[in-house]
Amino acid sequence: MAGALIGEAALGAVLGEAFSLLFETVKDVTKKARLFQPTLICLQTTLLSLTPIFEDIIRLNRDLEHREEETKKLIDQMKKGEKLVSKCLKIQWWNYCMKPHYAGKLLDLEEEISRFFRFDLQALNTRNVLETLVGVNDIRKHMNLSVKNYRLSCAVPLPPDYIVGLDVSIKELKMQLLKKEVPVLVLTAAGGCGKTTLVKMLCQDEEIKGTYRDNIFFVTVSKNPNLKVIVQRLFSHRGEQKLEFQSDEDAINQLEQLLKQIEDPKLLILDDVWSGSHLEKFEFRMPNYKILVTSRTAFPGCFTYNMKPLNDKDARTLFHHSANLQDRNSSIPDKDINKILKFCGGLPLAIKVIGRSLCGQSAEVWRSKAMKWSTGHSILGSNSDLLNCLEKSLDFLDDELIIKECFMDLGSFPEGQRIHVATLIDMWTELYELDEDGIHAIANLYEISARNLASLFVTRKDASDFANYYSEDYVTQHDLLRELAIHQSSQGSIEQRKRLIINIGENNLPKWWTDQKQQSLAANLLSISSDAMFSSSWCNIQPPEVEVLVLNFQTKNYPLPKFVEKMDKLKVLVVTNYGFLPAEVSNFELLGSLPHLKRIRLERLSIPFLCKTPMQMTSLKKISLFMCSIGQAFRNFTVQVSDALPNLTDINIDYCKDLVELPDGLCDIAHLKKLSITNCHKLSALPDAIGMLANLEMLRLRSCTDLSELPESIRSLQNLRILDISDCLSISKLPKHVGELCNLEELHMKGCLRLRGQLPESIMDLQQLKLVICDEERARLWEPIKDFLTNLKVVVAAKEITLNWLPSR
Repeated sequence: MAGALIGEAALGAVLGEAFSLLFETVKDVTKKARLFQPTLICLQTTLLSLTPIFEDIIRLNRDLEHREEETKKLIDQMKKGEKLVSKCLKIQWWNYCMKPHYAGKLLDLEEEISRFFRFDLQALNTRNVLETLVGVNDIRKHMNLSVKNYRLSCAVPLPPDYIVGLDVSIKELKMQLLKKEVPVLVLTAAGGCGKTTLVKMLCQDEEIKGTYRDNIFFVTVSKNPNLKVIVQRLFSHRGEQKLEFQSDEDAINQLEQLLKQIEDPKLLILDDVWSGSHLEKFEFRMPNYKILVTSRTAFPGCFTYNMKPLNDKDARTLFHHSANLQDRNSSIPDKDINKILKFCGGLPLAIKVIGRSLCGQSAEVWRSKAMKWSTGHSILGSNSDLLNCLEKSLDFLDDELIIKECFMDLGSFPEGQRIHVATLIDMWTELYELDEDGIHAIANLYEISARNLASLFVTRKDASDFANYYSEDYVTQHDLLRELAIHQSSQGSIEQRKRLIINIGENNLPKWWTDQKQQSLAANLLSISSDAMFSSSWCNIQPPEVEVLVLNFQTKNYPLPKFVEKMDKLKVLVVTNYGFLPAEVSNFELLGSLPHLKRIRLERLSIPFLCKTPMQMTSLKKISLFMCSIGQAFRNFTVQVSDALPNLTDINIDYCKDLVELPDGLCDIAHLKKLSITNCHKLSALPDAIGMLANLEMLRLRSCTDLSELPESIRSLQNLRILDISDCLSISKLPKHVGELCNLEELHMKGCLRLRGQLPESIMDLQQLKLVICDEERARLWEPIKDFLTNLKVVVAAKEITLNWLPSR
């Protein structure tokens, strides 16, 4: 007996040592490994809450004798866990694709430890296990535990796939940046010269990555910067909840304090800074802190690096790539190529756009263009000449004119901001009568991107992971190409333009707008952008032909303009707040009078109007809410949705962080076909009444990390074709009667880390199931099923994850 006690005591000591080492390592690494902080905080909380129980076990020396094998196994797992946690410290942000692998292992470790102590708690009756587990779960619910945790990112964007002629510039710029006596370095060159691309390439340099590690912050400033929003983005990137600043001065002071808390060295990149910007506000007297600026102009008193245009050899290489010329087989005379290259002046943007516009054209077309563009001088150094050059690339064939129209529509959005693909699909579906699923709209975007007139970023790496999911895809556009789109849209008189793009600085309305003699407008697309100083004092206009209205603003409160109620032909409304906090929008009752309004998209708004404004919109088919505050509106929901929106078929809710539950009234919408709720991390349950949505064809719940189960009533969704629960980390099982979804064709379930047990027996009844997309571990669950469902294809999703989904604002 004594020997047993000694052995047990020794076992307890080893267990105690392993536990303590793991706990201290987790505490230490949590502070440093920002990439894994949410998961590590959860693990640390679990260990902390279980510490008193653990101490009781060791102190009382009980039950280890009967569980020797299990205890030794736990000790071994804790030792491996300590090494695993230490490895997390070495995974940098550019190795982001490794995060799901390690996050999954950390979750496994936490579960194993919790399981061991749950047993001891019950045996010893020393602590209340339910209280402990509820505490851990409460903390998890207040964390964004998802691999795709949405945060306003200041990470450096990835450079383009094909780059030439920057090797020397990278070396020279790096040499300048690393000099101790250079606190601020301004990279200057003409527009379209590739300044931003050079900076992106610099940040891929091993020495730069090794020096600054995770402390490189990239911010696009643009022509009309909002200083408070820029600072708020930096706070958000660091995971700090700094919601509001009293003034620009307060924002800068808070930024200085934030930077002082970050370990040295640190690099702040300010991209696209215009003359007149107060660059000095970002300069702080602190060691190992540098600022790298890209600008078309130099700043007095700052160290400057002048970027040169491409030399002849590199310009020709880039041009051949863009025009898809093969030297050996090309029938294009060198003299024609030389004329075009001389005109482009070595500017990469012009070379790529012009080259792409000539791709696949005959030698006669090349000769004609070369003669037409042979002006005797290059465009270098003149923005007007560059715009003229780019304008010449917009020669579309008659059957391609819709591509040109779509390109010009991109000017409807503010400079330097990402344009959501889902927004463009809504606009173009109605403007150009395209298909509802967005296939043709996406094809147009690919064509625009192929011509180098914009950049399309598709976050899905696996072609099979499609299912018409575009919520995380976006478009960016060089500021000069945006100017070109606006310039093209501004031809002709105000009254006769097809699209009217208005930018309001402070309260300076265009002169024509304040003119009392203005006539009725013919525009079918109206875009109005205003800054943070706009007082919302609208003048009246007459826009009876407008079909798409795009409103971009930055103020806390924003009333819809009164003239909206006169837009009898309005089909699409897009309202976007580009400030940092959700804004209150009023006058939504004006929309009730619009007989043809089909689609509404709202971004970063607080929308209590859902319960405050009873109105009927009989034509509305689709509503999209992106990063909106909707929790309060849904909790106080008193409007009968089926009466207010009788023909609604499509609901999209994305990144609405305060959404905890859906109102039961949502399940009364008889015509609803698509319900997409993605990246809503606090959504914990679906209403049981969801089974009433008899016409529902697609249910997407991607990245709802607190959603623990699907209600059994889902079995009633007889028309459901697509079910997407990808990255729902808390779902541990499929509904018992999931097999009653007799028309289910696609099931997306990659990243469901807790779904490990056997699939329900009813899964065999899914005779229409053709495609399952999952990860390797979930794929093994489907192996025995494939013998019964012979038409089933199980696809293991690509593991690669990039940072492209992170927003720029």
